[in-house]
Amino acid sequence: MSRITLGADRFADVARTAVDRVVAANEDAVAAAARLFADCVAADGVIHAFGTGHSQAAALEVAGRAGGLVPTSRISLADLVLRGGEDPAVLRDPLLERAPGLADRLYALATPRPQDLFVVISHSGVNNAVVDLALKVTGAGHPLVALTSLEHTRAVPALHPSGRRLADLADAVLDNGAPTGDAVLPLPDGAALCGISTLTSSLLVQMTVAEAVALLLAEGHEPPVYVSANIPGGHERNALLEERYAGRLHRGGH
Repeated sequence: MSRITLGADRFADVARTAVDRVVAANEDAVAAAARLFADCVAADGVIHAFGTGHSQAAALEVAGRAGGLVPTSRISLADLVLRGGEDPAVLRDPLLERAPGLADRLYALATPRPQDLFVVISHSGVNNAVVDLALKVTGAGHPLVALTSLEHTRAVPALHPSGRRLADLADAVLDNGAPTGDAVLPLPDGAALCGISTLTSSLLVQMTVAEAVALLLAEGHEPPVYVSANIPGGHERNALLEERYAGRLHRGGH
């Protein structure tokens, strides 16, 4: 029986390899996604990011962070309660993200305009809420960027009644390179330890933002970018930039 190696150094080694592999595999996808980001910002659009579970971490990388683009908005299941007036008990359903019929409500609460772009993030890419929203936004004519694990999504059954997966619907697909099940360090009982998708998904988001801003600058636009609110004058600077998008930027219920 082969010896199982665990520990911090082992994960760091696996993570470095994963990062290099994801960067190489997504060169064209990042370029395509960045083009969509840049076009949206140049057209006075807002980039809406949606993820459930741990995919919310990547949505937070897109929307409302220091060093990120100002015209960004985060869609959350919590919007149903915090801005949509539903009973908080709805959020206690562990399978809420698989429930059909949420997309229309989430889309309406996002208050999108025709020029807006959507980024939908899901490791598996098969749950109903994710596919429903992807179908909703593409049906309304919005560009869609998907961030998913192509290995995982191809390995599991499609749960949506249409038989479609998130990756099937997107204009650009960013592949986080994580394995089926996400975790990368095998354990003696056959399970695995340490999910990698949060790290690689965040990497892909930041690569896309960096490339989009490079495109905007090259094309004569001044990209609206957040600075940290925790430096002198940061909050005030950000508030001035946000005024251009008044009423259009939602951050997971706010």
